[in-house]
Amino acid sequence: MRKGLSQQAMIGLAIAVIVVIVAAAFVFMGGGGEETQKEAYKITILTGSTGGTYYPVGTAYAQLLNEYSNGLIQATAVTGKASVSNIEEICRGTAEAGLAQNDIAYYAYHGSDKIQKFAGNPQDCIRAVAVLYPETIQIVTLADSGIQSLQDLAGKKVAVGQEGSGTYWNARQILEAAGLWDQIQPVYRSFKEVVEDLKLGAVDAAFYTAGIPTSAVENLAAEKPIYIIPVPDEVYQTLKQNYPFYTQVTIPAGTYTGLDNDVQTVAVMSMLLVHKDVPKDVVYTMTKILFEHADELKNKVQKQSVQYISLDHALEGLSIPLHEGAYQYYQEQGLQVPAEFQPTG
Repeated sequence: MRKGLSQQAMIGLAIAVIVVIVAAAFVFMGGGGEETQKEAYKITILTGSTGGTYYPVGTAYAQLLNEYSNGLIQATAVTGKASVSNIEEICRGTAEAGLAQNDIAYYAYHGSDKIQKFAGNPQDCIRAVAVLYPETIQIVTLADSGIQSLQDLAGKKVAVGQEGSGTYWNARQILEAAGLWDQIQPVYRSFKEVVEDLKLGAVDAAFYTAGIPTSAVENLAAEKPIYIIPVPDEVYQTLKQNYPFYTQVTIPAGTYTGLDNDVQTVAVMSMLLVHKDVPKDVVYTMTKILFEHADELKNKVQKQSVQYISLDHALEGLSIPLHEGAYQYYQEQGLQVPAEFQPTG
């Protein structure tokens, strides 16, 4: 009897131990309630056309997010129609992030009548992650076109970007400041399409708003001698009165094949935006990766303008409130964020 009872006790104890081990393993592997391994948060990043700077920057950034987020983020960069369209798509919920100009972001967020599409229709779903780099307005023509100044564009076919894009609004604002908007024939084309149009004589000049050097302009300059039309001081001063986000910049000689002299023009700043509902930890990680791996981003993109990306410039030209995740990162880094750009509800 004693021996039988001892065997039963031993069997019971063994069963109990096995039950405990199996239950612990079940919980550890995520089968017993709360998951221990979060599913990756999927982020679509809207960029621009393949002939601009948004596309290579967004693509390289998505690669860094996938590599360094430890499974927290699954990012995909896709072509887009740039600033205006990207903001609209983020607020529609078809993408979580995107690149846009700081001036367009400001007008969109506040529902400004500076852009008719946003007048009385604030896109207040967007939040800033960081300012990235200057976007230079380049007014390009062929060297043998006879066009030397803005005034020479009167009566000409001028490519002004895709309708409603940031480039379109920059072109319109500059030409209005010069008194020329009603005197040109606007043509609405993507950066890549315009290269062929210029080569074939289908357009006389084209506006490009992008980081320099811009791929589409590089491709054109490699085949045809180009000329970049300067934006004179008086036009800049008129422009600045109505649109304070513009700054005066110089395109250095040598930026493109055959560009032998510096060219005075204007620029706005590019920004990385997200939807306000993207989780705080995700945006914190996005911000952290952007700056801790900025050198890798620059090496991947290899563009002069992108060298500007750094924590030192992250808030320069900021135009809308930060996402709380980005704000947390900047606080940890000791950056002072002006009150108007601190997170809102």
